[in-house]
Amino acid sequence: MINQDTINKIMDTARIEEVVGDFVALKKRGSSLIGNCPFHNEKTPSFNVSVTKGIYKCFGCGKGGDSVHFIMDHEKYSYPEALKYLAQKYNIEVEETVQSPQNLEAQNARETLYVVSQFASGFFANELWTGVDGRAIGLSYFKERGFREDIIKKFELGYSPDVWDALTIQAVNSGHKEEYLERAGLSIRNDKGKLYDRFRGRVMFPIHNFTGRIIGFGGRTLKTDKKVPKYVNSPESDIYHKSNVLYGLFHAKKAIRDTDNCYLVEGYADVLSVHQAGVENVVASSGTSLTTEQIRLISRFTQNVTILYDGDAAGIKASLRGLDMILEEGLNVKVVNFPDGHDPDSYMHHVGAGAFKDYIENNRKDFILYKANTLLKEAGNDPIKRAGIIRDIVESIAKIPDNIKASVFIRECSHLLQVEEGILLSELNKMRAAKLKKASPSPAPGAASPYEDGPPDNLFEDGPGGGAPEPVESGRDSDILQEQEIVRLLLAFGHELVSWDNIDNMYIGSFIVQNLSDVSFEDAVCGRIIEHYKKEIENGHLPVASQFIKSPDREIVNLAITLSTSPYSLSENWYNKHQIYVRDETVNLKATILGGIFHLKKRKVDRILLNLLQEIKMEQDVVNQEILMQRYSFIKNVEKDISKFLGSVVLK
Repeated sequence: MINQDTINKIMDTARIEEVVGDFVALKKRGSSLIGNCPFHNEKTPSFNVSVTKGIYKCFGCGKGGDSVHFIMDHEKYSYPEALKYLAQKYNIEVEETVQSPQNLEAQNARETLYVVSQFASGFFANELWTGVDGRAIGLSYFKERGFREDIIKKFELGYSPDVWDALTIQAVNSGHKEEYLERAGLSIRNDKGKLYDRFRGRVMFPIHNFTGRIIGFGGRTLKTDKKVPKYVNSPESDIYHKSNVLYGLFHAKKAIRDTDNCYLVEGYADVLSVHQAGVENVVASSGTSLTTEQIRLISRFTQNVTILYDGDAAGIKASLRGLDMILEEGLNVKVVNFPDGHDPDSYMHHVGAGAFKDYIENNRKDFILYKANTLLKEAGNDPIKRAGIIRDIVESIAKIPDNIKASVFIRECSHLLQVEEGILLSELNKMRAAKLKKASPSPAPGAASPYEDGPPDNLFEDGPGGGAPEPVESGRDSDILQEQEIVRLLLAFGHELVSWDNIDNMYIGSFIVQNLSDVSFEDAVCGRIIEHYKKEIENGHLPVASQFIKSPDREIVNLAITLSTSPYSLSENWYNKHQIYVRDETVNLKATILGGIFHLKKRKVDRILLNLLQEIKMEQDVVNQEILMQRYSFIKNVEKDISKFLGSVVLK
C-alpha cells in the first residue's frame, strides 16, 4: 500500500501538461492545450488539457480524468502502478517492501513480464560489457560498425552468449518463474520439456515501449551461415505487439515534437546511426511492414514524416507502400533517397555525421515528385506503362483526406506528367466515388432508411461518459440536462459566497442544496454527486470540483470533468473586432444561480403537470377527477410563479 502522504505529494507534484505531453503533442489554444486524442483515431484535435484544473478531456470519445487516470487509461495500469509511474517521473520516493521471488510471483502477470524483460536486458548488457565473448564478439562488432559507446549505452544494447540456456538458468536462479520466461518469449521449451534460450550468440537490441519499459528484443546473428536467420525477434506477448511499436520512439518523441518532423527508417542499426549523427527524431518499424497503428503513433507528435529507406529497388518499393498508408492517415510525407548501395546506417558511416545531416536536410523530396520520377524511370517511353503509372499516382493522391492538399498535388502532377489537370481531377473523383460506395454498402432491397425524415438532432452527440447516449424520452432528457446544469454550478461556484439579497456568510453550494431540498434527481450520477455534497456540508466541509474529479467512482469522474470543461473558448474578436459583447455568467451570479435552480424546478413542475393531465384523462371517478383538477390548478399556479420569477431574474 502507498501511504496517503505519498499519494498527496504525487498528486500535488504531477503536472497534467507534462504527464500528457509525454504521449501527446499539445498546442496552445485559448486557455487550454489541445492535441490528437491517444484513445481514439482522429485527424482533427478534440483532446483538451486544462492546466489550471489539472485535467484532460476528449470531446470526441469522452475520455477524461487527472494525471493518474491518464496513465491508467493509456498504459492500462492499476491505480498503484500509475502512482508509482508518476512517482518515478518526479523522483518521489515510494516506500515498499523488498521485492522477493514470492512478491514477484504475487504481482499480476503483465507486470511480471515487464520485470523479467528488464532482467533479461540487464543480463544481455552485462554480458556485452563484462563477458569474455561479449566484449570480444558483441562489443567489437558494434565498434567495428562505428557506434560510439554512449550510443550503445543509451539504447541498452547487449549480447546473448552462444550457450543453450545461459539466460534461462540465471533468471531461474534469480527467482523468476519459467512460465514467465516462456510468456515473454525469452525461453522456448523443446519436445522433451527442456527450456532453452531463444536468443543465442546474437547482439541484442532491446525494444522499449512508449514510457521506456523493455517489452521485447531483436537479436542479430554475427554468423555467416545462411541457414541461420539474420534477425530473431521476440514473439507477440501480453506486453509486446509489434504492429503497435516503433523502435526508438521512447528516445525520439521529444525531438519529434520539437522539430515537428519524424524520420522513418527500416532497421535498428539505422536508428542508431541517425541518432549518432545528431538527428534524434528517428524511429523504425521494428523489422515489420509499416502498420496503420504505427503511423497513428507518429501522428500524436507530428503531422510530418520523412522516409529514409535504402537506395536499392526493394527499399524504394517499401517506401512507396508505406507512403500511401501515411497519406491515408492525413500526414505530410517527404522522402530522402540514398545513393545506390547505401542505407541510412551505411551512408552515415560512409560520409560522417555532419555530411549525413546536411544530406538528409537538403535532399528531402515531396512524395509526388519522388513517386512520379521513380515510376516514370521504370516505364521509359512505353505509353501503356505510363498510363498505368499516372493512374497509380492519382490513386495515392485519392488517399489524402484533405481536399486542398489533394488539389495542389493534382496541379503539380499535371505539370510533371504532362497530363491535363481536368483529366487527372476526373480520375481522382472517380476513385473517391468508388471508395465511398465501397465504404457505404447499399441497404437490402425493400429496407427502409432508419432516417427517412432526416437524421435525428442528437445523432452526433456524446453522453457525459463518452459514446452515444442511451435513448431517453425528450422530456426526461431535458430534465437530466437541467440536473447536470445544477451540478455544473456547484462545481464551478459552490465555494463562492452568496452576494445578493443581504444573505451573509453563506456559500453558493449550501444555498443551492438548501433551495433544492424538495427536488429529487432522476439521473443516478447527478444524484450521487448531490448526496455526497449534502453529506459533506452536514459534516462541516464544502466540497470542491477536484474531489469529484479524483473520486473512485469513475462515472462521477467522467461527469465532473465533462461539466468542468468545454470544447469551446470565447474569442476576443467578438468584442475587439465586431463590438459584440458576450455576457459572462459570473457578472450576475444571482441570475446564473437562481436561473439554474428555478429552471430545474420548472422542469420538474412541468413534468408533474403533464402526469396530472394524463391521470385526469384516465380517471373515471368524478370525485377523484375533481381532486386531481384541484391539485392541477394548485401546481399550475406554482408554475406561473416560477415562470414570473425566472423572467424577473433574467431581466435584472
